[in-house]
Amino acid sequence: MNTEEPDGEQPFSGLDDTPVEATVLRMMLGGQLRRLREAAGITPEQAGFEIRASRSKVSRLETGRVGLKGRDVQDLLTLYGVTDEDVLEKVLALVRQSNTPDWWAKYNDILPGWFEAYLGLESAASTIRSFEIQFVHGLFQTEDYARAVTRPGRKGAPAGEIEDWVRLRLSRQALHARQKPPRIWSVMDEAVLRRPVGGAAVMRAQLRHLIEAAAMPHVTLQVVPFSRGRHAAESGSFTVLRFEERDLPDVVYLEQLTGAIYLDQRSDVEQYLEVVDEVSGEALTPDDTTRFIEQVARET
Repeated sequence: MNTEEPDGEQPFSGLDDTPVEATVLRMMLGGQLRRLREAAGITPEQAGFEIRASRSKVSRLETGRVGLKGRDVQDLLTLYGVTDEDVLEKVLALVRQSNTPDWWAKYNDILPGWFEAYLGLESAASTIRSFEIQFVHGLFQTEDYARAVTRPGRKGAPAGEIEDWVRLRLSRQALHARQKPPRIWSVMDEAVLRRPVGGAAVMRAQLRHLIEAAAMPHVTLQVVPFSRGRHAAESGSFTVLRFEERDLPDVVYLEQLTGAIYLDQRSDVEQYLEVVDEVSGEALTPDDTTRFIEQVARET
């Protein structure tokens, strides 16, 4: 069976030993497995039978939502006609790498699975576009603001757990210091700036931090002022994550009280991209946004 890609690329030739988050690597490996399965004309049910698993298990493997086992991957590759020993050895090495703990593993005692998936996507994204209707995006929160946001949703939690959540939130911001950080374009409703989270002093510091963030070359911030009236994104906050790797489809992330929704169907993603484009057009320009935040800070 021919295992070359339609464009002549060999299976897994786009994956090397460059360090990436384990979660991201699982997603990339899963995407490659899906493409090989489809090229071989094999159904998810047939693949599941080969590794003694259900169709849903195969789906989770192909989206990187579960860990990969070397034996399962080897059996699937054999089924798909990939028999080159060098390829198999490389893939199995990547499988082992994909099962190493991510940086957020130390927070496993507090971290729900639905948010762990988001951390992997965020760490891999080349572009992050968001609309916020209530709080400052987590990638721009100060420590005191993050603490004030965290406490109400975890009433009764011990102080140590609250502090772990704050450290987790702040650790995400390390991506700003990368040599090649993702392009981040965040649009927020004026309510985000006006809601006195943590009190006046905390909010003033948070607003100053937003002004500093807006000056970063990879960041674009915009505000939709109340004076604009209704707008296209008034139904709630969302984030669109986009990726350079072809095996990672763009994803829309919608966070809820006790879980999250991930949308990766192209039609859904395009609809949210249309909304964020529209609301960006309705918002103040980045320069006017900085001036607006400065004005709100003086009034706070």
